[in-house]
Amino acid sequence: QVQLVESGGGLVQPGGSLRLSCAASGIMFRFNLMGWYRQAPGKQRELVAVYTSGGSTNYADSVKGRFTISRDNARNTVYLQMNSLKPEDTAVYYCNGETTWGKGYWGQGTQVIVSS
Repeated sequence: QVQLVESGGGLVQPGGSLRLSCAASGIMFRFNLMGWYRQAPGKQRELVAVYTSGGSTNYADSVKGRFTISRDNARNTVYLQMNSLKPEDTAVYYCNGETTWGKGYWGQGTQVIVSS
């Protein structure tokens, strides 16, 4: 059974940093894409950042220059380093893995709260 398990969320003050991790288990293949999405209360889930198996990255405009996605293919793990956090970054952050044949898997989510 494929599982994606996120960790690293929490409460942080504006301007602070957090590092999210997502480890995949139960798979015998490598995800084509691994990325992070977030969903704030009352809003739709949105893409934050994605990392392809080829090493390309893509970021939402709202996080460019502040967030960095990285990936450890050997461990099927993806990370999101979040710096200069803002209150509007408050959301539940979800890890996503997508196979080469288009099947997607989601983690259970980790809460990030940016507040003073």
